[in-house]
Amino acid sequence: MEFSWSDEQLAYKKAVIDFARKELNQDMIQRDKERVFIRELWKKCADFGIQGMAVPEEYGGSEADILTTMLTMEGLGYGCLDNGLIFGINAQMWSVQHPILAFGTEAQKQKYLPGMVAGDLIGAHGMTEPDTGSDAYNLRTRAEKRDGGYILNGSKMFVTNAPVADLALVFATVDASKGMWGITAFVVEKGTPGFTISRNIDKMGLRTSPMGELILLDCFVSEENRIGPEGAGAGIFNSSMEWERSCILASNLGVMERQLETCIKYARERVQYNQPIGKFQSVANRIVDMKVRLETARLILYKVAWHKKMGKPAVMEAAMAKLYLSESFVQSSLDAIRTLGGYGYMTEFEVERDMRDAIGGTIYSGTSDIQRNIIARLLGL
Repeated sequence: MEFSWSDEQLAYKKAVIDFARKELNQDMIQRDKERVFIRELWKKCADFGIQGMAVPEEYGGSEADILTTMLTMEGLGYGCLDNGLIFGINAQMWSVQHPILAFGTEAQKQKYLPGMVAGDLIGAHGMTEPDTGSDAYNLRTRAEKRDGGYILNGSKMFVTNAPVADLALVFATVDASKGMWGITAFVVEKGTPGFTISRNIDKMGLRTSPMGELILLDCFVSEENRIGPEGAGAGIFNSSMEWERSCILASNLGVMERQLETCIKYARERVQYNQPIGKFQSVANRIVDMKVRLETARLILYKVAWHKKMGKPAVMEAAMAKLYLSESFVQSSLDAIRTLGGYGYMTEFEVERDMRDAIGGTIYSGTSDIQRNIIARLLGL
């Protein structure tokens, strides 16, 4: 495995950091407080090329390899203070764009991918339901075959981007008796009769990433909007989750690096008992742990990206990356607050927000418990 970067890749990462600092950080405290999603910022990221990095040029993307994409998202996390915006973009890239790219027809790719890459369309992913989360395949949303299409009935909960989405990738079962083999994927467009979206749901962190509920009531979807054949939904979902678990937390590395630098600077400048607090072993050791955690997380991420680039199976590697990066981000955020003390606890110093944003990473895309279950199963336990 070769993880050295070319001058071109490093220059692009720097350009991403500069772009994020200049264009994406205005009024961040107020936006977080008011739970504001700004579509203009989403569009700016698209214009810069973020949403199209993993998409072929024929659909408007730049077709960057996965390692370059991860390096770029790391830079975006370092420069951008808006974890919610980045999270929403990642959710679209890996759980909507990727399934359409990997399993959609040419007509579906041409219809949806250019718009999402350009930032003109926003996509949402509807799998979780009010009564199913970790038990994803026990869904209740039904798809009943009709001439020319399907009638969908059911609801999806905790859907990232839902209140602002122009389309949703929705999973429903055509035959509940078949279990996971009856699950089928559909693209449902905004404005389709019988398809409604709830208000934005308030949450602890990632407040600038809108979340809502999708409701399908006798919603007719054309057969042309089915992704893959009937019963292929579980395979599509598994593929998108492997990519999402591999990639969605790459930006957290950048945040963790920014936290580390903030803590080092503060520990050098903050004086207590006539010496910088970094001279106290308890403080220094905490910062050392942040550094070790960052570098370990980085290697795990790069390894899983390398596996995906080589076309190798990466189910265990993706689960380990999701588990370790999400819990490392939580611990790094807590360490940053402890190092800055009372200042870290205050909103205006913009450290406590990372703590709130980090918690979600241990839940979405499969909880930490589920990742441990996956790893244990693959170890034969």
